[in-house]
Amino acid sequence: MARDGVPVGPEFAALVARVQGGERVNVTAECARLGVTTKTFYKYLARFAVEGVAGFYPRSRRPLRCPCRVTVGVEDVIVRARKELDEQGWDAGAEQIAFWIGDHREAWSTVPAGATVPSRATINRILDRRGQIVRVPQRRPRRSRHRFEADQPNTLWQLDGFDYELATGCTVVILQLTDDCSRLDLALRVAPSENGADAWATFVVAAACHGLPARLLTDNGPAFSGRRRGWVSRLEENLHALGVAATTSSVGHPQTCGKNERAHSTVLKWLAKRPPAPDENGLQNLLDCYRTHYNHRRRKTHLGGMTPAERYALGPLDGPGHTPLPWPVRIKTATVSASGCIGLDAHLLGVGRRHAHRQVTLIRQHREVAVFDHHRLIAQFTLTGHRGYQPKNP
Repeated sequence: MARDGVPVGPEFAALVARVQGGERVNVTAECARLGVTTKTFYKYLARFAVEGVAGFYPRSRRPLRCPCRVTVGVEDVIVRARKELDEQGWDAGAEQIAFWIGDHREAWSTVPAGATVPSRATINRILDRRGQIVRVPQRRPRRSRHRFEADQPNTLWQLDGFDYELATGCTVVILQLTDDCSRLDLALRVAPSENGADAWATFVVAAACHGLPARLLTDNGPAFSGRRRGWVSRLEENLHALGVAATTSSVGHPQTCGKNERAHSTVLKWLAKRPPAPDENGLQNLLDCYRTHYNHRRRKTHLGGMTPAERYALGPLDGPGHTPLPWPVRIKTATVSASGCIGLDAHLLGVGRRHAHRQVTLIRQHREVAVFDHHRLIAQFTLTGHRGYQPKNP
């Protein structure tokens, strides 16, 4: 059947043209043969008389009015929000735009009464229509990732560092410590490099304000962990003394620390919108301003619209247990040098020249080390913590 939105067939078009040209036909019979109603025939006859062949073309079924469509004023507010967020260096996605509108009701004054904040999908459609969305390659689907999130603040903290270039051309490291549950930025400290002393100082600053966590997650950088290299870092040793479990990501798998990696990009984007810091003190001042806004003003979707500080304050706070943590047992093999020594955790353990060039097995638990040549115990050591040569226990 011929209808709006569907082009008419040639026989029907020819019938309309013949009748318009003055030919006498039995309209009812011809319409019955073609499977159309006489009402449709006379509709197209009237169109053909006015528009000619164009009257046979399909017409849009779009409604003449759409009461649910957002007004131009609402669209202007959304574009303004995106522009201001981007200029300030913050994420300017649909969720953050909706939060911005909710926090800046004065911008809503030009919008008709009764208008509400559009949904995420509507905001994205408006931004796309206004040419504000930059297309990016398709990403790995979220369902393919194994996500985890701590249930309570202070259950898990994440520590890592990233580089920043000062105005002088010198590169420094920013150490960032975040809470996994609330995403609270616990500490942002400038350091000359990613080293153990500054990593521990960053942890101490955060612990002084927020207490101790149950666990600390880092990557396998030597400033944080020596577990996979056969030694214990000072950070790991200090955490163990406090009852805080030190864990690391898998080698070559930064996705484990993905929340902290994402936090790095937010900081760098914010810093990129400002002139390069002239020195370390200037950079530290910028980072303090960033933390204040991020923790207390920037709301997050996965937190139900709360800021990280609000979610952290909501609690309940977790912390280290009261039972001392056992030191893990490490087993590794090594070859005795020609001088009868084995290198371990900056110590040079003397086992005797008679064992030179032999492959031995070391079993270690914290500072206690036992050395075996096949099934025979040949030496025991209690590490002193001082670098250099150390003889075996008497």
